[in-house]
Amino acid sequence: MMIGGLTLDATIEDLLNFIQQSRGFDFRGYKRTSLRRRIAIRMDAVGADSFAAYQARLEADPGEYDALLDTVLINVTSFFRDPDAWASLRTDVLPDMLRGTGSSGPIRIWSVGCATGQEPYSIAMELADLMPTHEFLDRVKIYATDLDEEALRVARLATYTPGEVEGVPAERLETYFERTAHHYVFNRDLRRCVIFGRHNVVRDAPISRIDLLICRNLLIYLEAETQDLVLPRLYYSLVPDGYLFLGKAETQMARSQLFKPVDSRHRIFQKASRDWRRTAGGGLAAARSFPPLDGAASGALLFEQALNEVGAAVLVINDAGCVALANLAARRLLGVAEPDIGRPFQDLSISYRPLELRGPIEQVMLDHQPVRLEHQEFAVSPLEMLRLTVEIRLLSRPDGLPYAVMLTFTDTTRLFNMQRELDAAQENLEQSIEELQSANEELETTNEGLQSTNEELETTNEELQSTNEELETIAEESRSTAEEMEAANEELRIRTGQALHSAMHLRAILRSLNVGIIVLDRMQIIESWNRWNENTWGLRAEEAVGRPFASLDIGFPVQSQVGNLQRVRNGEQVAEQLVEGVDRRGRNILCRIRLVPLLDDNASPVGGVMVMEDVTAERRRDDYERHLGRVLGQALNEIYFLDPETLRFTIANRGAELKLGCHRDQLTQVSLADLLPAGGVEDLKLRLEPLFGGEQSEIVIETTITSLDGRSYPAQICFQYFADEDPPILLALVHDTTARVRLSAD
Repeated sequence: MMIGGLTLDATIEDLLNFIQQSRGFDFRGYKRTSLRRRIAIRMDAVGADSFAAYQARLEADPGEYDALLDTVLINVTSFFRDPDAWASLRTDVLPDMLRGTGSSGPIRIWSVGCATGQEPYSIAMELADLMPTHEFLDRVKIYATDLDEEALRVARLATYTPGEVEGVPAERLETYFERTAHHYVFNRDLRRCVIFGRHNVVRDAPISRIDLLICRNLLIYLEAETQDLVLPRLYYSLVPDGYLFLGKAETQMARSQLFKPVDSRHRIFQKASRDWRRTAGGGLAAARSFPPLDGAASGALLFEQALNEVGAAVLVINDAGCVALANLAARRLLGVAEPDIGRPFQDLSISYRPLELRGPIEQVMLDHQPVRLEHQEFAVSPLEMLRLTVEIRLLSRPDGLPYAVMLTFTDTTRLFNMQRELDAAQENLEQSIEELQSANEELETTNEGLQSTNEELETTNEELQSTNEELETIAEESRSTAEEMEAANEELRIRTGQALHSAMHLRAILRSLNVGIIVLDRMQIIESWNRWNENTWGLRAEEAVGRPFASLDIGFPVQSQVGNLQRVRNGEQVAEQLVEGVDRRGRNILCRIRLVPLLDDNASPVGGVMVMEDVTAERRRDDYERHLGRVLGQALNEIYFLDPETLRFTIANRGAELKLGCHRDQLTQVSLADLLPAGGVEDLKLRLEPLFGGEQSEIVIETTITSLDGRSYPAQICFQYFADEDPPILLALVHDTTARVRLSAD
C-alpha cells in the first residue's frame, strides 16, 4: 500500500500496541485508514519507510511522540461551531435542562474531545446568559477532557487570537473576554468553573451524573466496534433525560436505541428510558403452587422458597458433574431451564461463559478451598454488559467427604463501576496534588529568583526602562508571528493530507477508466499513461512516461496526431476522429480520439490531453442493428408495432402492407381491433391484460383478419409486450394459417 510515496507494511497493529504500552496513548479503536494517513505524514517527515522503522525512531527519539500526537489528534474546533446547531441547543435544550435541575440543583456538563477549549467556553457563555453570575458560579461544573496534553495546556490558558474568536458575537466578546494587546482572554470567574483533564473515553471510566454531554466530531474517527463501546459509556454518564450533543457529521444515533432524537438535523439527542429488568422465567417455585405440608415436605418447600429469594444466582453441581439445583435467579440470569436440571454442567453455556469454570471447579474439589473470581464480564445483550463475581464452594457430607459444588453468581456491576470511578477520582486527585506541589515549588523558586533580580534591577531601572518597553513590544510581535506560523503550518499539514488523499483517488480513477488517457506537456512529453494504454498497446507506464509522444513505437499511428496536439496547445479546437490501429495482440481496433487542452491556473494552455476510446464493438453493433432493421422491414411475414393504449398501428413492415392491402401510412389511422371480428379495442385489451400485467411473457390467439381491401384470411397472432422501452411497445407477429386450415379441412 502506498501513501504519500511511503511503503506501509502490515505492522501498524504492532506500532499501535508499542505506543500504548510505552506512553499510554491508546489509538487501537481509531479508524485504520485515518491512522495510516496521519502516521504516514510523520513517517514522511522523519524519512521512515515502514512502520517498523518508525517504531525504531520512536524508541530512539522520545520527543517524536509529541509530534506524532499533534499529527494524529486533529484539534479542529472553534467558538460556536455550526451556529445553527448552537441556536437549537440554546432554544430547545438549555431552558428545559435548567427547569429539570430546579432552582438550586447542580448542573454538570461534560465536553468530550474539547481540543483547545473553545467548546466548553462556548457552553459556559450560553449558560451564563441564562442565569445570574453568582448562581452560575455556585451550580455549574463543566468537565472538559481530551487526550492531547498540549491542547489542554492551551485550553487552560484561555487566551485566543482575534482570528480564533471570530465566531463569538460582538456583545459576548465584550462581556466575556478581556482584550490585551494581541489576544483575547476568557473571563476569569467563569473559567474557574471549567475543569480540564486528560481522559480516554474508550478506556477510562466515564464521568457520571452529567446533564449535558457534548461530543462533537469525535466518534467519526473511531471504528464501528469502538463506537458501539463508547455509546453505552455516554449513555451511563447521563442523568435520566440528559442530553447528548453530537457533531453534524456523526450519524451513529440512527442505529442506536439508547437515545431519542430532539433535533435530528442538528444532532441533539436525549437519553432514552429503558427497562433493564428481564422477563422472569421459571424457577424452583415459579410455575407451581405448593399446598400446606408438614414435616420434611414443608421444610423442603421452605428451603426452596428461601433459596429463590436469595438475590444471587445459585447453581449446585453434584459429584457426577451434573446440574443438581438452580434457583430462580440462576434461571433468569444464566438461562438455565427446567430441562437443564440433571444435564452435565459442561454441556451448558455457563460452563465457559463468562469464563471457563470447569478448571476452578476441579481445583475446589481437589484443594477443598473456596475460589472467588471477581468482576467477570458477562454480556446479557449486545448493549448490556454486567460484571459477575463467582464464588465456588465445596459442599461436604457429615463425614467430611465431598458431596457437591455450589456456584454463586453475584451481580457486582455497580460496585465495579463505583470502584473504577473511585480509582479514577483518586488518580486525578493525586495527579492534581502532584501538579499543585510542583507548581508551588516552581513558584517559590521563581519568587526567589525574582527577588534577587528585583534587587539588581533597582539600581539600573531608569536606564533600562525604555529598553524593556521596546523588548516587550518585540516579544509580543514575535509571539503573534509564531502563532500565525503555527496556524499556517497546521493548515499546511491538513492540506497536505488532503492533497495526498486526492492524489491517491486521482490515480485510482485514472487506472479504473475504460478509456486511454495520455497527458502531455508543452513539448509533447508524456506525463501520464494509464492502465488502459498498457493493456491495449503493451507499453508499461514507466516505459512511456518521460518520452516524447512522437517517439512511441506502438500499433497506433502517433505521427497522425502530432500536428493536432500542436493545434490544441495553441488553443485551437480539434474535432473527434476515428483512427484505426493494431493492439498488442495483433487485432485491428477502431479508436475514437478526443483532444483537449491542458490549462494552468490562468487558463493558458500548457499541454494537451488525449482521450482514446475503443469503439470497435460499438461500430460492429451499429452495423448489425442497421442490417437487422433492413431485414425485418423487408420480410414478407407480417410484423406490427402497436400503441398499447389505442392498439393503433405505429410501425408495420413490408409484409404487413402486402397482406393488409394498404400503405403503412394508411395503417396508422386504424387499430388492429378494426381488422378482427366484432369485439372492439376494449375486448382485445381485456384479452391482453395478463401480458400487460407481467403475468405472461406472450399471448397467442387464433382469429380471422379482414384486410382494408375486403380480403379475409385465418391467422395466428403472437403478442409480446416490452414495458421497459420508452415508450412501451406492443409487438404482434402474424402467421397466415390458411394452408393449415385447408389441410385440416381435407
